[in-house]
Amino acid sequence: MSVRTRFAPSPTGYLHVGGARTALFNWLYARKHGGQFILRVEDTDKERNTEEARQAIFDGMRWLGLDWDEGPQSSGGSIGAHGPYYQSQRNEIYDAYFEKLLAADRLYKDGEAYRFRFDRKPVTMHDLVCGEVTIDYRDESNTPDMVIRRSDGSYVFHFVNVVDDLEMKMSHVIRGEDHLMNTPKHLQLIEALGAEAPEYAHIPLILNPNGSKMSKRDAGAAVGDYPRQGFLSEAVVNFIALLGWSSKSDDEIFTLTQLIDRFSLEGINRAPGRFDLEKCTWVNQQHIAKISPESFAELAKSFVEDADLPITDNYVTVATAVKEKVRLLAEVPAAIDFLITDTAPQDPAAVEKAKANPNATHLPALAEHLESLTEWSADAAKDAIGEVATANDAKPGQLMFPTRVALSGRGHGPDLGDIFDILGKEKTIARLKAFAST
Repeated sequence: MSVRTRFAPSPTGYLHVGGARTALFNWLYARKHGGQFILRVEDTDKERNTEEARQAIFDGMRWLGLDWDEGPQSSGGSIGAHGPYYQSQRNEIYDAYFEKLLAADRLYKDGEAYRFRFDRKPVTMHDLVCGEVTIDYRDESNTPDMVIRRSDGSYVFHFVNVVDDLEMKMSHVIRGEDHLMNTPKHLQLIEALGAEAPEYAHIPLILNPNGSKMSKRDAGAAVGDYPRQGFLSEAVVNFIALLGWSSKSDDEIFTLTQLIDRFSLEGINRAPGRFDLEKCTWVNQQHIAKISPESFAELAKSFVEDADLPITDNYVTVATAVKEKVRLLAEVPAAIDFLITDTAPQDPAAVEKAKANPNATHLPALAEHLESLTEWSADAAKDAIGEVATANDAKPGQLMFPTRVALSGRGHGPDLGDIFDILGKEKTIARLKAFAST
């Protein structure tokens, strides 16, 4: 059997992290089995659908790297060069299937609307995640016949969803657990049309850390916010994959290729996934650690420019100095500003603490010692700290903190050796003297 999966978003808002996870699981499953992944836009609700929301879905999919395989029109991009399918362009197909049900005497008129007549029997579905679920349609009070065409002639979600899945030959429908109770309705429609149903897998909801349902207003809900905050797309994909899925190992950091290799429907948990933005940020930091210094510098460049900081000749060296210190690309400007400008803001608490440090009185002596160096290097500068500290009955470590604050205006940051290298002899000495004189 050829694996065919789909993601069918409705363009009524931004791409939600829950929708992104649904897309990812479908994409991973198709890629793992050498199948096709289809993007289908459910845009029949003309009042709620917007072009802005549609574009947000496409942008989010492209940023995540989730390419789709086929469709009636080209988007002109390397990712998603086909399609997607739009339900609003498929009305003739829906009309044909409507006529099939009408001919089979499975529809009847209710006012101006049409209802689908359920078979009054128990319907059991075998879900690949949730197990066996049965709905008893003999109880008409709880399972009234379903409207499939409204009085205005438009078709309801349940009908067009089923028709599209049959027409597009979906082998697997992987979707949120909130659709679980819809599936028996869909199975009745599929049976009435004399077709074979796809396999279904309903994935658990995503909850906030406190157990509440994640809403559109919660931090981390909008995929479009992640690139603006400096997340790497690979890290977000990695994190989203872990929301309700387990690799059955202790590993948590995966490349996209590794996720494809390890993904399985059996690995999807029955319990809801817990969203944790702090965990996502940690995952991002792990991915930053794995990329090259040149790639890191290039990815951070737009954030540095947006902060009105200059891109200096030694920019890659400067960025590399903070690569292991930042968790998000958006943190880079504030981490490197003191290395490329003399007007960077200082941390008042760190400055106060450094000035209260008795060893700060040795900074003029350190500046004088550094001036005497004939060759400048980080090692020579660090040796100078040790020599000045020893000469004043202190330990080298005790002089390092006031030195760091004098040079950077903050108590944490790049390795002190990197700071010496980047600032150079003249600027290092000038900052030590300026700090000691204030």
